[in-house]
Amino acid sequence: METPLILLALVIVIIGLGVVTVRKNAAARQQRLEDAKAESRRWVERLGGQVMNLTGTDTASQQAIADAAERYTAAGSQMEQATSVEQCRLVTETAAEGLYYVRAARVAMGMDPGPEPPMLNGQRDAGKVSEHRKVTVEGEDYEASPEPGANTPHYYPGGRVAGRPVPQGWYSQPWWKPALVAGAWGVGSMMLFSTMFAGMAGVPYAAGDMGGDMDGGGDMGGEGDMGDGGDMGGDMGGDFGGGDFGDMGGFGDFGF
Repeated sequence: METPLILLALVIVIIGLGVVTVRKNAAARQQRLEDAKAESRRWVERLGGQVMNLTGTDTASQQAIADAAERYTAAGSQMEQATSVEQCRLVTETAAEGLYYVRAARVAMGMDPGPEPPMLNGQRDAGKVSEHRKVTVEGEDYEASPEPGANTPHYYPGGRVAGRPVPQGWYSQPWWKPALVAGAWGVGSMMLFSTMFAGMAGVPYAAGDMGGDMDGGGDMGGEGDMGDGGDMGGDMGGDFGGGDFGDMGGFGDFGF
């Protein structure tokens, strides 16, 4: 009689330990989520403060502030729907992108841009516009410049759009936005890339195959999953500034 009782007691103990473990794991997951939400919210609020306190003085700065405001709105919407740590990472990336637009507006107005925000996903691979270029593709004129100007009022912080790299710089028009919305590039995009950036220093893929085929692939790097193959969590551009995204410690305080 003692053996069945001992076995029953062991089963009860094992079940009890299992329940405790499950509850602890659930509590830990919930705490990680709450921490991620708090950190993401902090970045959204920081971006909002900048957007509300900046007024553009020329076309380039006004456009950059408008783009920052759009990122603020998008980040706020993402924040409301975030139910996982990965989704909170997306919120933070969107807010950080907005801070790049804020920094660009400051540059355009001749203000101190302040510390650079953390590296965005795909930004390093995309490179930077290093010289002024003016090209004509399919009868349309396009310009790119490392500096804001009357003919290049549209800033892009650099990164992947629909799976393809777009260098950081100032442009005559936001030719990447259709791909951002549609999730795929048009047929003329390869010609534009090869003509605009061929041989340009600072653009890693300019001397190669222009970032591979331009089929778009449905890889919504700019607006959807923020990058490579649907894994938005990924390394987030080097764990988004060198820190572990669990505690977001790598971000620091950028003083904006």
